[in-house]
Amino acid sequence: MTQLPGLLDTEAIRKDFPILDRQVHDGRKLVYLDNAATSQKPRQVLDALGEYYERYNANVHRGVHVLAEEATALYEGARDKVAEFVNAPSRDEVIFTKNASESLNLVANMLGWADEPYRVDHETEIVITEMEHHSNIVPWQLLAQRTGAKLKWFGLTDDGRLDLSNIDEIITEKTKIVSFVLVSNILGTVNPVEAIVRRAQEVGALVCIDASQAAPHMPLDVQALQADFVAFTGHKMCGPTGIGVLWGRQELLEDLPPFLGGGEMIETVSMSSSTYAPAPHKFEAGTPPIAQAVGLGAAIDYLSAIGMDKILAHEHAITEYAVKRLLEVPDLRIIGPSTAEDRGAAISFTLGDIHPHDVGQVLDEQGIAVRVGHHCARPVCLRYGIPATTRASFYLYSTPADIDALVDGLEHVRNFFG
Repeated sequence: MTQLPGLLDTEAIRKDFPILDRQVHDGRKLVYLDNAATSQKPRQVLDALGEYYERYNANVHRGVHVLAEEATALYEGARDKVAEFVNAPSRDEVIFTKNASESLNLVANMLGWADEPYRVDHETEIVITEMEHHSNIVPWQLLAQRTGAKLKWFGLTDDGRLDLSNIDEIITEKTKIVSFVLVSNILGTVNPVEAIVRRAQEVGALVCIDASQAAPHMPLDVQALQADFVAFTGHKMCGPTGIGVLWGRQELLEDLPPFLGGGEMIETVSMSSSTYAPAPHKFEAGTPPIAQAVGLGAAIDYLSAIGMDKILAHEHAITEYAVKRLLEVPDLRIIGPSTAEDRGAAISFTLGDIHPHDVGQVLDEQGIAVRVGHHCARPVCLRYGIPATTRASFYLYSTPADIDALVDGLEHVRNFFG
């Protein structure tokens, strides 16, 4: 077995993930390389979800019976865990949503309905990048269409990085919000946060960071990022689906209007008007994702016990090995940075003129799970003149043997298509 420096004890870790023992397609061992789409869940998270429904299931906050109080303690305890995980100054800055897409839509709608000085309108500009997931493109397009604001974006260099050569022309005195991804889900690029935030602060623009591909893989410190909003999702970091997070600076959350109306987010309601609860509850209308928050809290406990710095080191070693091995495959082209430096644990590639959907299907027949398509980042595919890519993405349980299986599988693909 290939040994790499910095690897975690994957043999022990993989025992926590029941699904990794599965065999598919007549006894082939599952090789799961689709972690950028969703991660697998350890027993600790599965057990926490089961225990919640078996012992504590109730609606939160207003009940006075024991189950309601216990469920509330678990739900709000998960908020405490998230706040500590991202180094938030206050637990009240952590808003639970159903996913990162909802978190980003929440920010866009708050700014569309806000009073000055935060309002986005026909005299202002919104800045994004060409490498964004659709979840960080479409909400801003909708906001621009609704308000008349101008939408601008940073382009990409040939090697899959942001082109910041015209940063002063893109981010101007008219810019109200700059929203960009920390780690690209298709290119794997880790973006230069400091330079973008510094320019945004120079012109008084707010900054929103999509950390969906960062929170599962590296230490995330919202204070160090110096952003105003940070969004991420639970299901990519060993948690369940149906739970996302928006962190926002407290003074902004106090000033900005809510996106959804309903129960829990109010203080008083009359037939003529309502007053709102303080953040975070102002932004959590209706019954929240209670069990999902409990599961996310358990996932954070699991990741924290291993150590995010160790997970980052492990994935860097795996990614470095993967880049090296993939570049040995004839006709394979990596879309994005072709080194392991300043990149995350997702690698997209093309293989000659074989369509990525065909690559993925043949790999699946060998038990290798990858993602194919434009990965909700179609502008990137348009930029590089390709219809789609095959993407392999890694996590704390990925091994060099997984990479070797992928490379062997790609050789089978090449032979299959002649």
